[in-house]
Amino acid sequence: MTHLRTAFVVTSLLAAAPLLAADTFVIDKAHSAATFKIKHMMANVTGKFAEFSGTVNADRETPANSSVEFTIQTASITTNTPDRDKHLRSSEFFDVEKYPTITFKSVRIAPTRAPDTFNVSGDLTMHGVTKHITLPVVFNGIARDPRGNERAGFELTTTLDRKEYGITWNKTLDPGGFLLSDDVIITIDIEAVKK
Repeated sequence: MTHLRTAFVVTSLLAAAPLLAADTFVIDKAHSAATFKIKHMMANVTGKFAEFSGTVNADRETPANSSVEFTIQTASITTNTPDRDKHLRSSEFFDVEKYPTITFKSVRIAPTRAPDTFNVSGDLTMHGVTKHITLPVVFNGIARDPRGNERAGFELTTTLDRKEYGITWNKTLDPGGFLLSDDVIITIDIEAVKK
């Protein structure tokens, strides 16, 4: 029985080894940003989400074993124009009362040929629609801040078609075309501190 218990403990520790090897970094919102850009007629309009959170479980030896989770509070959307922000929170856009969050959870991380760049694949849920997407994430390194805390940096830029997530509001212009583009450019800059 003693040998059986010992074997069970050893097996359990070996199974948990990949999890134990990962360091958990929590997003520091004060030094991070979730911004977007969309074409309005002939010019780009920019905005951001002020409230978001997330964690990165970083396996330094085997990055493929790492994972990330990210959550945005949709009601925190701001473009510095109160009337427009109210419209964006309404049922014609994000419908924040019905869909209070945008979430991303990774399922696979793979290195690319570019240095310190990874394809992070996972499930993005927005406006009640979940799609499997791949995000190009740049790892900016790990360093200690003046207080001795380890911090890690990441950034990504990608383009999403808002119509694929059921956000379809638009207006036709008299000369032809539409008021808003379907494509939205998303930029995420993350600084995360080790737990």
